[in-house]
Amino acid sequence: MNVLHFQRMHEQRQKISMVTCYDYWTARILAKSEVDCLLVGDSVAMVMHGHPTTVNATMDMMVMHTEAVARGAPQHFIIADLPFLSYRQGLSVAMENIQRLMQAGAHAIKLEGVQGNEMLIEHAVQSGVPIMGHLGLTPQSVHQLGGFKVQGRDEKKAGALLEEAKTLEALGCFATVLECIPHTLAHLITTTLSIPTIGIGAGEKTSGQVLVLQDLLGVDPELQLKFLKKYHDTHTPILKAVNEYTREVKAASFPHSEHYYE
Repeated sequence: MNVLHFQRMHEQRQKISMVTCYDYWTARILAKSEVDCLLVGDSVAMVMHGHPTTVNATMDMMVMHTEAVARGAPQHFIIADLPFLSYRQGLSVAMENIQRLMQAGAHAIKLEGVQGNEMLIEHAVQSGVPIMGHLGLTPQSVHQLGGFKVQGRDEKKAGALLEEAKTLEALGCFATVLECIPHTLAHLITTTLSIPTIGIGAGEKTSGQVLVLQDLLGVDPELQLKFLKKYHDTHTPILKAVNEYTREVKAASFPHSEHYYE
């Protein structure tokens, strides 16, 4: 898949599947899957590093994880997030950070919001960088938004999101993520734009969907999100396997003779 496939799939009404990926070993598995594209999201700060929000993601962190995913899934289309404030310190700094992610193996860059990013988006697109937008709940602004809350529920805010989506398209974005907005608004945005939309907590009428890999695999049994469907319980078999290994070690029943070197 390449960036042109997004538009083609959208026009042919073929749904686009995207999952997050943060490391080499999961990238190796996803490289054999049917998923269309991988997102090295700044959610890595929460999922892999234990931070409470994505604000703690850094450029060094994003570059390292992007490199790992690119090595594990070299044939897959990879989108990398620009982390908190990495694109709000002037055009030169922002472009240097985009360059780092692209040279780390990303094929496209995602950034949150529109206001104040117009010049950067347009310049990056004109420089040959595919840019994916991100509207609705923008996690890097979680403190300003007052928490992880659904956005665009009233008419004024819904209208503003629609106009922002139009602006992203006009600036040259090839797609945009719509996160945690009412499904009717997501449908309106999707039918208004000519570029595809990727939803998370935005209903089924978007051009595609994205989920955090660990979330859909049920790694955290305590995580309960309205928009999340857990496709597997990974937590229980991992815990069972580690406990079985530990019991065998303590009972001296592992390793067996077939595990010895003569």
